[in-house]
Amino acid sequence: MLPAAGFHRNRRRADGLAFYCKTCAAARSAASRRKQGVAAQRKAAVPIGEGLKWCPDCEQINALDDFPRTTSASGRHSYCKPCHNARGKESKLRLHGGTREYHLRRRYGIGEKEFQELLAEQGGVCAICGGADPQHLDHGHRTGWVRGIVCFNCNGGLGQFRDSPMRLARAITYLRGTTWQRALIHPGVYQMCSPTRGRPPSPRS
Repeated sequence: MLPAAGFHRNRRRADGLAFYCKTCAAARSAASRRKQGVAAQRKAAVPIGEGLKWCPDCEQINALDDFPRTTSASGRHSYCKPCHNARGKESKLRLHGGTREYHLRRRYGIGEKEFQELLAEQGGVCAICGGADPQHLDHGHRTGWVRGIVCFNCNGGLGQFRDSPMRLARAITYLRGTTWQRALIHPGVYQMCSPTRGRPPSPRS
């Protein structure tokens, strides 16, 4: 017989405790990992002081702040930030062919191949301003649907106007009333028209 403290909690069981004690549960878990080909967890060869943690990859002892936060019991990942990032990049490269492919798939549901096909359909330019080499995939924030490929400035502009056609239309009206406009008065002949509202800058400015 063991005290309740010797068992992990399990809300699904009537007594609220796991079937196996902590020692046996750890042994079974380790055996399962070995069966799956997962290497045994390495541990530091020297005692670790308070507020410090050992990284199995670089085998360095660093402050806890040098390890990414997590929701696990320890509150920190097993690997320090540089090693954690390196492992993440390696996983993205191995599983997805690179970080860009991973990002596109995870956030937009398409890959680099589909990105390039959509860009070719747009003639290789921004879908809004026509600028060359756009790199931002525009999508509807409510639906998640991909809408086109735009440049950095146009992508930021859509975000600032909150994808609202009404706000964009008001902005156009505002600019037409407050800036000089080029008006076509004859085929091939344009005339600059002054703003309909606003005031000129002060002579002292």
